[in-house]
Amino acid sequence: MKKYRGTQFLSITLITVALLTACNKSPGNFEGIQRATSNAANVTDADVTENVKKALQGDPVLNGFEITVTTRKGDVRLVGAVDTQRQIDTAIKLAQRADGFHTIHNELIIRK
Repeated sequence: MKKYRGTQFLSITLITVALLTACNKSPGNFEGIQRATSNAANVTDADVTENVKKALQGDPVLNGFEITVTTRKGDVRLVGAVDTQRQIDTAIKLAQRADGFHTIHNELIIRK
């Protein structure tokens, strides 16, 4: 009976370890575009948001579109509707130039 309990305990332990190891994903970013290093270490979220908004408003292609920019812990979220994929690509490139961003989450859609 003791041998059976020892085997049962070992089996449960091995299964638990296997499940925990399988669930542990390597760090990565599958939601957005991530910067490897930051240009500015002490940039606030408000500064990042303001920098991205200015860049978008200063671009003649994107100036007329209502694109909402929010930043939390360096993660920038772009939300809005544009006319073409090229405009989405431009918005992302402009957002990537902002100091202090960590990740860009693209939630821009193309109007039909």
